[in-house]
Amino acid sequence: MLKTAHNIYEDLVHWRRDFHMHPELGFTETRTARIVADELEKMGYRVRRGVGKTGVVADIGNGDGPTIAIRADMDALPIQETDDRDYASLTPGVMHACGHDSHTAMALGAAAILAKEDFPGRVRFLFQPSEEVADEAGLSGAPRMIEDGALEGVDMVIAQHVAPHASLGTICISSGPASGGVDSWFGKIYGVGGHGAHPDTVIDPFYILAHIIMGLNAIVSRRLEPFAPAVISIGTLHGGAAQNVIPDAVEITGTLRYTELEVHRQIKDEMRRVFEISRNLGGDYELRFEDGGGPMTNDEAASKLLHEAGAAILGEANVLPLRPTLGAEDFGAFTAKAPGAMFTLGTRIEGDERTLHHPRFDIDERAMPIGAAVLVEATLRFLRGAI
Repeated sequence: MLKTAHNIYEDLVHWRRDFHMHPELGFTETRTARIVADELEKMGYRVRRGVGKTGVVADIGNGDGPTIAIRADMDALPIQETDDRDYASLTPGVMHACGHDSHTAMALGAAAILAKEDFPGRVRFLFQPSEEVADEAGLSGAPRMIEDGALEGVDMVIAQHVAPHASLGTICISSGPASGGVDSWFGKIYGVGGHGAHPDTVIDPFYILAHIIMGLNAIVSRRLEPFAPAVISIGTLHGGAAQNVIPDAVEITGTLRYTELEVHRQIKDEMRRVFEISRNLGGDYELRFEDGGGPMTNDEAASKLLHEAGAAILGEANVLPLRPTLGAEDFGAFTAKAPGAMFTLGTRIEGDERTLHHPRFDIDERAMPIGAAVLVEATLRFLRGAI
C-alpha cells in the first residue's frame, strides 16, 4: 500500500502546495471545496457539495456492508506567512499553519487509491470546513456537517493530523482521551471609579481582579482531583484609560480545557465561586461561558484498527503511543456520534522543526504517502474484516 501511495506522490504534493498557496478561512473554503469536489467526481465518487456550509461529502461503494468515513479539515488560519518558499500563501494575513492543506491532499490521495479498489460496503469522505473557528452560533465545521447528515449510516470514522514534532516514518495512536474540550469565558468586574490619588474613595476593580486571578489559578491545583486533566488560562485583560484614573470596571477573558464532563461542570462552578469575591469586596461581576467543542476520545476498536494499519505499513516499532493534549480538535464531535479515532503523522523537518500555528509552519512532504497509505489500509481492513 505504501508503494501504491508513493506512485501518486507528485499528485499529493501538487494538491497540497496549491491549497497552501490559496488558503481560506473557516466557512469560506469555496475554492478548496470546489477543487476537492471536482477531483472526487472525476474519480467516480457520488458527491454532495455545501454540506455544513462549505463542506464536501463523497461516497463510493454500496450499502451492502459497513460504512467507514475518512475526515479531512480544509480551513486555514489568520496568520501572515513569513517564509519565502515558492509555494507560500498568496493571500495576505492567511496561511495553512496547522497542516490542513496536507490533510486535504492526503485524503484526496486516499480517495484516488480507494476508487481503484474492490471492497464490500461503502467509504465516505468528509472534507470539513472550519475546524479552527466557530460561526455566529458557536458551531464549528464538524457539528455543522453532522447537522446536514454527514454521519448518517456511518459505522466508524477515522482521521489524521500532522505532528511536526514527530519523526518522519512514524505515527502515534492510542485509545482514550486524545484532546481536550474547550470553552471560552468572558468576565467583567465592576467597582466604583475615581481619582488615582484617592483610592480610599473608590472600589478598585483592579484590586478585586488581583484576588480573582489568584483564585482562578488555584482551581486546578486546589479544587480539582489531581489526576483530572484541566487548564484555566487568562488570555486578555482590559481596563482603564488614564494612568491617574481608577476605572469603574475591568474585563478579563480566557479559555478552559478538560477531558471529563464532570470536570467541565466543576470548573464552571468553581469559577463562579471565585468571581463571587467581587461582591465580598464591594463590587460586582458578570461571567459568561461560550461552549466550544467537547473532548475527543479515541475509540478502542478504531485505535486498534489504525495501530494495525500503521504497523503493516511502517513496522510495529514505528507506531508509537499518542500523547494526549488539551489542545482542541472538533473531530470529537464526530467521535461522539460514531466510533472513531485520530492518529498523528510524523512530519518533522529535521534540523528546522516548524511548530503548529507558527508563521513559518511547514512539513516534510515525504510523509504524505504514509498518511494516505495508513488511511487506505485501515479502511480496507475495516471493510473486509467487518463483513
